[in-house]
Amino acid sequence: MQVAAVGGIAFLYITRETPEDVAARKAVERSVYYSGCNSVRAAGRAPLLRGEPGYRSEMDGDGDGIACEPVY
Repeated sequence: MQVAAVGGIAFLYITRETPEDVAARKAVERSVYYSGCNSVRAAGRAPLLRGEPGYRSEMDGDGDGIACEPVY
């Protein structure tokens, strides 16, 4: 995903991940490990976004790229 601004208007471009992008993202995801969302919240890091250190798809119950979302 890329964002560009032209004349004060922001445009969002959705791009496909290359195999290299996927490998790099997974390496970042593994660089920090939390045992679960309680650990993420205790560290003051919740919510975690896809691509951020510590993010794992197992903690993203609805698959929207946001793990350990607030529970209301």
